[in-house]
Amino acid sequence: MTTTVLITLIAIVFLALAFDFINGFHDTANAVATSISTRAMSPKVAIISAACLNFVGALYSSEVAKTIGSGIADPSKINHGEFIVIAALLSAIIWNLATWYYAIPSSSSHTLIGSIVGAVLAGAGADYVKWGGLGKIVLILVLSPIVAFIAGYIIMTIIKYLVILTGNKSRSKLNRVFKFFQILSAWLLSFSHGGNDAQKAMGIIVFGLVAAGAQTTMDVPLWVKIAAATAMGLGTSIGGWKIIKTISKNLIKIEPINGFASDLTSSIVIQTSTHMGMPLSTTHVISSAIIGSGSVLRFHEVKWGTVTRMIVTWIITIPISIILSYVLYTVLFKFFV
Repeated sequence: MTTTVLITLIAIVFLALAFDFINGFHDTANAVATSISTRAMSPKVAIISAACLNFVGALYSSEVAKTIGSGIADPSKINHGEFIVIAALLSAIIWNLATWYYAIPSSSSHTLIGSIVGAVLAGAGADYVKWGGLGKIVLILVLSPIVAFIAGYIIMTIIKYLVILTGNKSRSKLNRVFKFFQILSAWLLSFSHGGNDAQKAMGIIVFGLVAAGAQTTMDVPLWVKIAAATAMGLGTSIGGWKIIKTISKNLIKIEPINGFASDLTSSIVIQTSTHMGMPLSTTHVISSAIIGSGSVLRFHEVKWGTVTRMIVTWIITIPISIILSYVLYTVLFKFFV
């Protein structure tokens, strides 16, 4: 391994872990916003528990990592693939930081996938993009928030009727009961979040390792798993307070009962996708689940202005990321590799 290759791989690992760290505090809101909003957990306890469970979840499997690493393009068939990875990671980090600064719950998954596509287009050409694999990933990204909204609505409706059947009309008693369940569902969601999101950094590191000839398979080394899990856990421990505020206060009023329903819904959707080896946006899923479950109780109180702003951001993230990474690769590497 030459010195140039070694330096390039160090840069890839550093940027991938930086992306994972940013993903941690950017997406912390996904797992803790509802429990903080209802005071089921204090902010400090919620974030620390989320960080720990993100770490554990990140070590759970590696199927999503393999999809990110080889489902969009084959790193073994691309010349200078390591530079493509660097451009993609720089693009994803820039977009994540921009949306975090403006408190917009955008998708780290969308920006990473769009950035990989743009960098491959710039560095290798359209023939090297696996359009079929990309189509499957995009389909999951589009369908998952819709499924989360519908499932959240159904689960909350079932809970509502079960409460009516038991004859328990005491709001304070219901809140106490569901605060306990909400803590459990928030922990499950944190575990699920780590299991899907941290694998994206693992996948892009493996993409770089294969492209540079450092390994020949898409298997994720143990050191990559531990490094990515640690980066996400540390990022989560900082907390994305701006986005937490957007999700917990600017979508719809969250009570323990619909907070539990939305967290449970999100966990089911994310775990299902992870077992399928498909990346999705935890931001999209939890936001949609909150809206779906919350609308059962107070549809007229959904803040559709915030929802519209979020949807617009979701739609534009992939195209902007494609363009940004294409430009970055062209400016940084096109004339030097």
